[in-house]
Amino acid sequence: MGKKKKDTIELRFYEIPQNEYVLALLGENWIRDYGHDEVHLHFHNLMEIGVCRNGTGKLILDEEQRPYQPAMVSIIPNNYPHVTISNTKEGPSYWEYLFFDPAQIIAEMYPKNELFCRELIRKVNRRALFLHEWENHNLAFLVRQIMEEMRGRRSHYTDSVRGLLYSLVIEIIRLNEEQEAKQEVQGVEMQKHSGVTQIAAALDYVRMEYMHMIRVEELAQECHMSETHFRRLFESCMNMSPVDYINLVRIQKACDLLKKTTDSMDIVAQKVGFTTTSTFNRNFKKFLNTSPYQWKINPENYETKLLNYNISARKGW
Repeated sequence: MGKKKKDTIELRFYEIPQNEYVLALLGENWIRDYGHDEVHLHFHNLMEIGVCRNGTGKLILDEEQRPYQPAMVSIIPNNYPHVTISNTKEGPSYWEYLFFDPAQIIAEMYPKNELFCRELIRKVNRRALFLHEWENHNLAFLVRQIMEEMRGRRSHYTDSVRGLLYSLVIEIIRLNEEQEAKQEVQGVEMQKHSGVTQIAAALDYVRMEYMHMIRVEELAQECHMSETHFRRLFESCMNMSPVDYINLVRIQKACDLLKKTTDSMDIVAQKVGFTTTSTFNRNFKKFLNTSPYQWKINPENYETKLLNYNISARKGW
């Protein structure tokens, strides 16, 4: 059984550390009972790669349930609803995770070919993958190597991680291309979308175009829907309007800039897509209950969660 149609889905924001390519969640802190304190599916703003080190349970990917055991790898695109639920009868499970932005990697690989980049981003986010390590030794090796580089942090590890990520993204694209080719040859109907996956194209569009003016009509076109139907479906899935979601993403991006740059508030507002600084300030206050200036000067706010704004938008676990 998957999620009920009217369940709330939690959006969890992760931030990649400055001067890094991935956020790595490694070590004994991730030995735990998964899913039993969670009511809802959730999705992330980044791609999630998980490796099960120990334990059993089930991984729910949108409306599909898959059993897990040690030496399995999950590859979950951003905006893809999921939750891990461990089998408590056998004790806690041990997972380790990598979070990264494949769009950033693809843009670095092909810096002068925007259309090609868009097509590759579509392919890498095509579906969630869940497999045993023996089913794709190359992919499993790349994931484990990245984790070990992040764990050891030896000299030049960031350069090594970047190169490994290039190879990992290509491997994921290949897997999705091979799966699509098999479905075409066999005449299998492509996976039907439901829930948040129906509006995934719009969420991806916002992620790539947040710095520009975005009309709801454009988002509806990305999902091949009428604007009226799109608005209704979006609010049903996200418990917020498309415009509020656009501004939520912009504020999250603004937090990144406030933490990592010395840009003025006016420049930050412009970079994330707000036409005026007053609109930026108003939305920042709406989502974080403080001004951009106060947020920047208080270091403890670097880890402040975005306010629970109906969809329980949260920074990570």
